[in-house]
Amino acid sequence: MRENDFDIWNELDSYAGESIGSYTAKTFVWMCLGLLTTFFVAVVGYATGAVYFVFAIPFMHIILPIAELAVVLILSARIHKLSVGAARGLFFTYAMLTGVVFSAYFLVFGLASLILVFLMTSLYFAGMAAYGYFTKTDLSRLRPILVGGLIFLIVFGLLSLFLPLGAMDRVVCLFGVAIFLGFTAYDTQKIKSCYYAYRSDPAMLERASIFSALSLYLDYINLFLYLLRFLGKSRK
Repeated sequence: MRENDFDIWNELDSYAGESIGSYTAKTFVWMCLGLLTTFFVAVVGYATGAVYFVFAIPFMHIILPIAELAVVLILSARIHKLSVGAARGLFFTYAMLTGVVFSAYFLVFGLASLILVFLMTSLYFAGMAAYGYFTKTDLSRLRPILVGGLIFLIVFGLLSLFLPLGAMDRVVCLFGVAIFLGFTAYDTQKIKSCYYAYRSDPAMLERASIFSALSLYLDYINLFLYLLRFLGKSRK
């Protein structure tokens, strides 16, 4: 993608049935609705005490991540075939599953820490999303670096289950923050690519919006988690 491609996008925008601005805004609305769903499920789970019953179920700490991964894989693999309603349903299913997981964080971290990290995450996320939307720099060149960083984070997470790597945790948290800040800008800019690729297919355009919202949702959640690990104070 060349820098002048963005000027071409702006010229083509007038021919689309929905402007790139409104399409991007709609995508972020879906992302925010997903976050609100997660927040609501987490608060209800903690306030009602349901979190204790859920995690008392054997292997639930394993079942939930597997279920989350399955939803993402299905949505990714079948995004071209799913109906718009099914895509939205899978997105909110993932948000609810994450809410169940997040309800446990109220038991581990103090409320002040959770609020502080939430505010910081929102500020950093908004800044990088704005950069990704307005910059004329082609961020697709960052993809190999971001994917490589993501693979490193996954491998480190798996190794930490079997090896004492706690001394490196704070450094890895900062690295994770940097990676997902990069993903935030990249995924925001990618919304434009999806818009111009699918604007002649309204149904696919809607599905692409949901998938982009999921990508941004995951960026926000992971950014929050790494900041929480770095800054959060556990309950005494």
